[in-house]
Amino acid sequence: MRLVLNKIFLTLSTLSALLGLGFLGWILATLFIEGLSSLHLSLFLNDLVDGGLRNLLVGQLVLAFLAGAIGIPLGMLAGIYIREYGRGKYAEFIRDLSDIMMSAPSIVIGAFVYAIAVAPFGGANGFAGILALTIMMVPIIINTTDSMLSLVPKELREAGIALGASKYRVILDIVIKAAKVGIMTGILLAFARIAGETAPLLFTSETSNYFSLDLTQSFPSLTVSIYNLANEPEQSSRDLAWAASFILTVMVLIINLIGRFITRNKHK
Repeated sequence: MRLVLNKIFLTLSTLSALLGLGFLGWILATLFIEGLSSLHLSLFLNDLVDGGLRNLLVGQLVLAFLAGAIGIPLGMLAGIYIREYGRGKYAEFIRDLSDIMMSAPSIVIGAFVYAIAVAPFGGANGFAGILALTIMMVPIIINTTDSMLSLVPKELREAGIALGASKYRVILDIVIKAAKVGIMTGILLAFARIAGETAPLLFTSETSNYFSLDLTQSFPSLTVSIYNLANEPEQSSRDLAWAASFILTVMVLIINLIGRFITRNKHK
């Protein structure tokens, strides 16, 4: 009877995995077929107002990189504090809060940032979009840093202290270096997540058809524009949406592959 049940569960598990992979393959195949057919060089040379995607690509990268420039140091410092300095209920509270924020829906974060950084200032702006993406990124970095530092053997810390190094030098020169591969992987995955976010930007930075680096106004966003273009009646707009979706998917896929490559090399 036990062997029969094992075979049944194995069969159901295999079918479920194949079904999930089938749908994923279907989605990716449709995206690649439609996206590639709509892809051409002028998309990278013209702005959206002229039928291109240049301003949207630049805008999305600006938002993501500025959010990363703020979120990565904050997340790493908080993760280091929790693991190396934090003690008792205070550190556990920060850790639990970080876990809760990781699971918070992105649209809720967008609504929160809208209330504090958009409505009081009279309209959408790039700074609000950066803030929303930073809030999404920080908990992921905290969790990754905390987890990776916990894997570093205690003996390495004790050896550094025994040699006369101060605690912060031990952390910088020994602990972080030992965990740098895992931390870097977490940073890349966090960056990949915020690079493809739409919901928080709908509430905060919105998008623009024109090239702009003015973060005090509505800021060009690839993800928000995909949403808008896909709902337009013109076929040319939907073709742009397919091309933008393809480019965004390739960008996120490359970042994820880099993270996996780093992790794989760590274990060799």
